[in-house]
Formats: sequence, structure tokens, C-alpha cells
Amino acid sequence: MAEILVLYYSRSGATAELARQVCRGVESTAAATARLRTVPAVSAESEAPAQPVPGSGPPYATLADLCETHGLVLGSPTRFGNMAAPLKHFLDGTGSLWLTGALAGKPAGVFTSTQTLHGGQETTLISMLLPLLHHGMYVVGLPYTESALSETRSGGTPYGASHVGSGANVPVLTEAEKALAQALGRRVAALAVRLSG
Repeated sequence: MAEILVLYYSRSGATAELARQVCRGVESTAAATARLRTVPAVSAESEAPAQPVPGSGPPYATLADLCETHGLVLGSPTRFGNMAAPLKHFLDGTGSLWLTGALAGKPAGVFTSTQTLHGGQETTLISMLLPLLHHGMYVVGLPYTESALSETRSGGTPYGASHVGSGANVPVLTEAEKALAQALGRRVAALAVRLSG
């Protein structure tokens, strides 16, 4: 069984909803399962460590989660065209895995959410891909054979799944955004199954 780590940071819930859709895609793949994890918020006041377990939602990710799984799908909201600081902080702590090559040869994909149509989706996705490339992971994107990529009028790019928020209090993904997030999960999982088989 290939296990895929779906790792994300979310504040408003949109990225978390994309993560759940990615998990659905992973779980729809024969011989694959999803492991959902998040990262704690960071602040300028770094004296107080994060709570060891979040109050709600999935557990916080550890380096062991990265080592024990066969693939990775990474998600973050956009922050001025870049990934959010909590996710970057977590990735900055993976140097020991880079030294041993622990992630080399594993498939990986990325997803993001923004509040505006031109809020930096593609640059955020690329910013998340850079450390994964340094780790030697295989990058999995979304080809135009996914019909939702040509039909979407909101989120969705060849670099990864995405969502454009409407400013609503509760994030509502479009059907195309859901389809593309699930497709990304399926594609990463299918490659992980092939590579681990």
C-alpha cells in the first residue's frame, strides 16, 4: 500500500478544503491511502513552542511523516505570491532529510488558495516546488488532459491545484477546483504505487 502525505497550512479553511479533496483523489486510487497533516502557525514571538497537538483538525507533521510515506502533496495559501511562513518554516527544518536523500525519488505535487484571481497562485505553487526539487522529488502537475483545467473559470493550473476565494466566510470550492484537487491526489498516488511496486 502506498501512503501519500497530504501536508498543508490553512487559516481561513480554503486550503484545508483543498487538502480534503486531494485526499479523496488519493483514496480513490487502488493500493493508495492518504495521511493528512498540518503545521502550526509561527509568530515573531518565538519563545513559546507550539502546542504539541492541535486543538482540532489533523495532527502536526513530523519529519517521520515525510520519511514513512511514499509521496507528498503540499498545500499553502498564497502570501504575496509565496508560500505561507508556517509551511516554509517546516520545510526549512528538513535539512537532515536532504543530507540523507530520504525524499529523493518520491513523487510530489502542490496546491494553493488565494482570495483574488491574480493573487499569485502560480508563483506560490512554484515556490513550494523549489525545496521539493532540491530534495530530488519527482514533480507531478496537472496536464490539460484533465478537462477541468480547460473549463475552470477560477482555480486550477498545470503547476498544481488551486482555489480562488469569493470573500465568503465559508470557503466553497467550484466543481472544477474539486475535480483538479482530486486529480492531483490521484496522479501523485498512481505514480507512488508504480514506483513502490
